[in-house]
Amino acid sequence: MELERARSEIILNRKKRKKMIRRFFRHRSALFGSMMILFLLLLALLAPLVTPYTFSEKSDDLMQAPSGTHWFGTDEMGRDLFTRVLFGARISLWIGFVAVTGSLILGGLLGLVAGYFGGRWDMLISRLFDILLAFPGILLAIAIVTILGPGLNHALLAISIINVPIFGRLMRSSVLRVKEEDYIVSAKAIGASTERIIFQHILPNCWTPLIVQGSLSFATAVIEAAALGFLGLGAEPPIPEWGTMLADSRPFIQTAPWLMIFPGIFILFTVLGFNLIGDGLRDMFDRK
Repeated sequence: MELERARSEIILNRKKRKKMIRRFFRHRSALFGSMMILFLLLLALLAPLVTPYTFSEKSDDLMQAPSGTHWFGTDEMGRDLFTRVLFGARISLWIGFVAVTGSLILGGLLGLVAGYFGGRWDMLISRLFDILLAFPGILLAIAIVTILGPGLNHALLAISIINVPIFGRLMRSSVLRVKEEDYIVSAKAIGASTERIIFQHILPNCWTPLIVQGSLSFATAVIEAAALGFLGLGAEPPIPEWGTMLADSRPFIQTAPWLMIFPGIFILFTVLGFNLIGDGLRDMFDRK
């Protein structure tokens, strides 16, 4: 009986997964966002093959408008803007991935401890989340980077920290809901260990909202990284980060507007793509 029940549960889970995947692929905006991000990722990975220049290579063509030789034009140092934008995609996507992964893991663990064990742990962790959320995210990131010093790694750390309470609160609320279910109570009654209950019963039923939030936070992390770079607190020259490129183009906004237009367009497409994917994931996991 137990073997048949396990087999039927496996078959039911497979059918649910197939249904969710079909629901995602029927979501047109999510597919469009996925294609946008996939295209951007391919450009970032194949940047050395797509362009003959390096992101720090200078030339005598200073402030040249977009042409057949330089598709996005050149900057004030004669560097090819198309090359710098493509290599900047590597930096921005890497920042988003590392920052969201770090905040998801740390916030998820803290939320899990707070929701499952409760008591003093819940009070202490919840107050920590409240303190972090009391500050506007970008201001807290600026404060952290100012204390640690400007740099890409410090910007990554700051973006990770400001997103921790978001994932932590999501995990805590999910754990509080799941741990009151009948199957959790039954597992405790038969003497199942805490590790078994957490990793085999609670976590598999709490990760859905974290995945949706992760896709949305990816877009937010890209904007926050660009904001820190724009303020001179992110990647340092000559690293081609989109926010830094926007900051460097401010003095030339009237004489060479392409220096600001193309990095801004790539930021727009990246954020839009991940937001569309997040909407698709939300609809995919929606049981209704």
